[in-house]
Amino acid sequence: MGSAARLSKTEEHALRKLPVASRTFEAQQDIIYGGATSLHSCVVLDGWTCCYQLLTEGKRQILSIHVPGDMPDLQGLHLPQPDFGMAAITRAVVAFVPHTALRQLSDGSPTIAAALWRETLITAAIHRAWITSLGRRDARQRFAHLICELYLRLEAAGLASDHTMWMPLRQPDLADALGLTSVHVNRTMRSLRLDGLIDLRSRQLVIQDWDGLRALAAFSPQYLRLPNKVVPGSS
Repeated sequence: MGSAARLSKTEEHALRKLPVASRTFEAQQDIIYGGATSLHSCVVLDGWTCCYQLLTEGKRQILSIHVPGDMPDLQGLHLPQPDFGMAAITRAVVAFVPHTALRQLSDGSPTIAAALWRETLITAAIHRAWITSLGRRDARQRFAHLICELYLRLEAAGLASDHTMWMPLRQPDLADALGLTSVHVNRTMRSLRLDGLIDLRSRQLVIQDWDGLRALAAFSPQYLRLPNKVVPGSS
């Protein structure tokens, strides 16, 4: 939220004083259950998480991927029974903030209320970008778009640089995020490697040709609403 709004020292102090309960989740462990009443919103402090929906036959669609600093479920302030689940992709530390405390703080600070609302709108924009990928981009374009998005978000959080990023997503995770089979994911990744666009070794993904990857995906970072200092350095 720090990149989304300029808060005063008083407002930053008020945020830091929010009652928070942190919990560590192991990879693949559920954090939020869809349909269950939620009394808290969460902040990802460490690791990666995802929001997902399950179909009746057990197939999973990953709706979004979240990295440290993200607040994936702010909509719970107004819709306390989420229509999605949230799970850890890697070992993750998540902080839970009571809705009552967030509402009280928002009521007393229009700036903080606007910042929380802005975060919710950016999350919705990311969902729209993913819908477009699933509906209109082919496998290579979907993969390229996802990598471009994740890299810029990680770079903005100070967790990636020099077009190199940690890539903990397993092939089943990528398949569930991209609407592909694991076999198709493997073929797509190999194709991007052979074209000299990316390289993946020991969970480190290197974007070897940023301009080429961005062109393949027809990627524009506008929907991410990143600070101006981030996007130009990534073009």
